[in-house]
Amino acid sequence: MLKQIEARLGKDGQIHLREPIRVSRPCRVLVTLVEDPAVPESALLSERALARDWARPEEDEAWAHLQ
Repeated sequence: MLKQIEARLGKDGQIHLREPIRVSRPCRVLVTLVEDPAVPESALLSERALARDWARPEEDEAWAHLQ
């Protein structure tokens, strides 16, 4: 099973998970380092909330004339 989660790597080398995870037994992990985006973290956090609003049928109807 593959599961991807977001985490931050501190200057001390400690990994800080953004959400708690539970595993039934020890498992291997892969760590990929990515550049921090130039976008403020607050903008990234609001993206999920905005996506819920944008996915509503009312939004599709409101913007249909532009398609």
